[in-house]
Amino acid sequence: MKQKLVAGLLGIFLGGWGIHNFYLGYTKKAIIQLIVTLITFGFGSLWGFIEGILILCDKKITTDAQGNPLV
Repeated sequence: MKQKLVAGLLGIFLGGWGIHNFYLGYTKKAIIQLIVTLITFGFGSLWGFIEGILILCDKKITTDAQGNPLV
């Protein structure tokens, strides 16, 4: 079972690299996020930061890739 706190903090601090999506099992999304961050010279990392906040606030992302709820 994946932890919401871990996923949220990974999103806030390492979200530009898609680490939180790798953790949750969303590999394709994580790779896209990584590429966007590299192409935009780091500005794409805002995407991961926002997702990290949304995970911690129980918005949008509430399950991992297998459909298990985050605890």
